[in-house]
Amino acid sequence: MKGQLIKRIKEHKAQIGVIGLGYVGLPLAIKFAEAGFKTLGFDIDKGKVERLREGKSYLSHISTTRIKEAVIKKRFFATANFSRLTEVDAILICVPTPLDRYREPDLHFLIDTTKTVARYLKIGKLVSVESTSFPGTTEEEVLPHLRASGLKEGRDFFLVYSPEREDPGNKQYFLDNIPKVIGGITPFCLEVGKALYSSVVKEIVPVSSPRVAEMTKLLENIYRAVNIALVNEMKMLCERMGIDIWEVIEAAKTKPFGFQAFYPGPGLGGHCIPIDPFYLTWRARRFDFHTRFIELAGEINTYMPYYVVEKTVEALNEKGNRVKGAKILLLGVTYKRDIDDIRESPAFKIIELLMKRGTLVDYNDPFVPSLPKTRRYTFKMDSIPLTSKNLKKYHCLIISTDHSNYDYDFILKHANLIVDTRGVFKEKNEKVVKA
Repeated sequence: MKGQLIKRIKEHKAQIGVIGLGYVGLPLAIKFAEAGFKTLGFDIDKGKVERLREGKSYLSHISTTRIKEAVIKKRFFATANFSRLTEVDAILICVPTPLDRYREPDLHFLIDTTKTVARYLKIGKLVSVESTSFPGTTEEEVLPHLRASGLKEGRDFFLVYSPEREDPGNKQYFLDNIPKVIGGITPFCLEVGKALYSSVVKEIVPVSSPRVAEMTKLLENIYRAVNIALVNEMKMLCERMGIDIWEVIEAAKTKPFGFQAFYPGPGLGGHCIPIDPFYLTWRARRFDFHTRFIELAGEINTYMPYYVVEKTVEALNEKGNRVKGAKILLLGVTYKRDIDDIRESPAFKIIELLMKRGTLVDYNDPFVPSLPKTRRYTFKMDSIPLTSKNLKKYHCLIISTDHSNYDYDFILKHANLIVDTRGVFKEKNEKVVKA
């Protein structure tokens, strides 16, 4: 079975199925289609499926041209009919793995998807999990459901874990030039996984087990979370000491070794960095281990939206304005610049905290014309145009996302007060307060 599947992959005769057509799954599906594979994309969102069938994109970093070309060439087809999983040779699972309200892993999307895969699993197929989770998930949570089909891993079907490494908006690194980590349940599983991913990725990084691959993904994101927490704490200390943290960072990064620049902000965003550390802290309890360092970083990063609001209240008071009834405009609601991704964006927490204090909050974001409903928030708001008249009517502007297409000189000229969480304004100005 292994040899036949690898042969089909190398000859580009294998059909690929990608479950979950979001920020991870859609780029992956299109990349396989562009490499010459017939690719089926599966999603429960019928509106999303219909849009993709029409060759239209809903992600700013995936062009409509790429999708339309893949559809016209009949290399990519989106569907909500999961019975078509019987048609594909490789099934790539790219579904969300969020946290619940108690910050514990919520695997119901992954488990439900795995049960569906098991229902249609046949001899000779590869299953790859890309969704981020704690070490042991593939072996303890996914594998038992696939075994329930009556098939044997490494013989009848092949199972690997290969964590996604998507970075929306990155202009240097893309799916094909980011090394792909893969861990297989058995050596045969790993061999098949390597054959599949090497057809679209330049460098494969095989590891000894899915647990190692799962921990690799967590380490990557915890490394970032911890260092961002450090620089956020440094920002708050520097503010008290009358030192500009952004000037400090620019000076420190001139050192050609031993230092990597991380930048402070209003909090963590995106699907990975605010969530992944808590997957490991939860899992660690099973081994009687308390991840103090990781949890401290989480506390600091979670506090940052509160810090921004506190600085905003202080800035308003300095200008003789009460926070209750004040008009505030947030600039940017995506979690980082120049993308349309709002997942876990700290801007939503800032809006919530300001509203609780009785402020009148609006926002502007060129990438988000209206605020969609999220798992936590329902704000019925549309993006406000950045005209001189509009800017002047707000008591305060908060720069929560530093999009590169903002005209900051224009904003500074017409704003009454600016709370800058991203270090946009380098020179001191009586209108600008760093937060």
